[in-house]
Amino acid sequence: MTPKFSILIVDDEFIVRDSLSKWFTQDGYKVGVAENAAQALKLMNEGPWDIIFIDIKMPGMDGLELQKRIKEIDPNAIIIIITAFASVDSAVQALKEGAYDYITKPVDPDYLSHLVKNALKQKKLTDENIKLREHVSELIMGEELIGESPQIKKVIELAKTVAPTNTTVMIRGESGTGKELVARLIHAHSPRRYFPFISVNCGAVPDTLLESELFGHEKGAFTDALYRRKGKFELADGGTIFLDEVGTISLKMQIQLLRVLETKQFTRIGGNEIITSDFRVICATNSDLEQAVKEGKFREDLYYRLNVFTIFIPPLRERRTDIPLIANYYLKKYAAMMHKPISEISPEAMDILIKYDWPGNVRELKNAIERAMVLAKPPMIRAQDLPIQITEEEPENETLEAVEKAHILKILNKTNWNITQSAKILGIDRVTLYNKIEKYNLKRNRVA
Repeated sequence: MTPKFSILIVDDEFIVRDSLSKWFTQDGYKVGVAENAAQALKLMNEGPWDIIFIDIKMPGMDGLELQKRIKEIDPNAIIIIITAFASVDSAVQALKEGAYDYITKPVDPDYLSHLVKNALKQKKLTDENIKLREHVSELIMGEELIGESPQIKKVIELAKTVAPTNTTVMIRGESGTGKELVARLIHAHSPRRYFPFISVNCGAVPDTLLESELFGHEKGAFTDALYRRKGKFELADGGTIFLDEVGTISLKMQIQLLRVLETKQFTRIGGNEIITSDFRVICATNSDLEQAVKEGKFREDLYYRLNVFTIFIPPLRERRTDIPLIANYYLKKYAAMMHKPISEISPEAMDILIKYDWPGNVRELKNAIERAMVLAKPPMIRAQDLPIQITEEEPENETLEAVEKAHILKILNKTNWNITQSAKILGIDRVTLYNKIEKYNLKRNRVA
């Protein structure tokens, strides 16, 4: 038996301590002994023990109370109660408090040896499970939030600060800045990380379908309801639900959403059963909700219910020092995916990337690198591989809004006002593009 496993024996009888100590030492274990709870707790603070044998009846603190104290120090400690005064009540209490087993004196050495081997097998499985959960935590994040700028470091700090709580979080920022990545970061560092992370893009789902998407429906609730379907709130039980583009939902849905957030209860469409779900809400928007509240387009009570803890993600143009890091991250990613030996970005191409204002933010940069990887020849991405709208110089005397307006109009005209295609080129979603068309009052020029 390898001596790396350790056993602590806590018993007020010398003969018990002595005999157990000799048996386990012969089997190759490291053994410690304590004649009372005070000595045992001192030994616990000096180092971890794989298995702890505890007698129930001892002067001062009894074995059951000692078991509670040890579990506070080491929740994964394997405790075996050993007593000459067995009772159903004490056995039930010991096992309820997490004891591995409960045995009575006198004990058979062969049985004890077999018991210890089984206990160590369980400990090994428990330790492996803990390591696996730690590995799963690393996988949960998926794509990283990349950057070393003070602005993005502040975002990460705020996300990790609020993560352990159940506080509702609102993430603000332009389209493509990585709002869902921040939401996933919060979830990955929260106690809910082993439960689902459910994402709903409220702006991409028609209002008529959003209710079913969130609350679910019963079979026959409407024409196409051929079977019962659980909604996102129900699926998010124990975990986190991420409501993206929350500013786009209708006033009717806002009323329903407010009630669910306050009670954590709802019914499926066409059903009567009240469903309770324990979920945390993280929402995101690039809309001016404060203005929407003033105009009566967004309920004030829902705004305050969602806007408990706010995280603002800066646009890429305000953290240009992060552009090389992000560009090289996607360079390596797409080089591996496409099996192309492209390992760097030329200084000229990188200079263009850094100077460009990125109206579509990280999403647009990601798309630009992917396109460049398709065109590039080993060993690097060159300026001519970048999308044309990035390499074209803009007049220096124009405001940022004027540049963005002109660029969006150029792409719209280039695609013959194909909204889906234009949004893809710009690296933004269709809802954001519609909002910008309305904001800049863009019109399609028609030839007579």
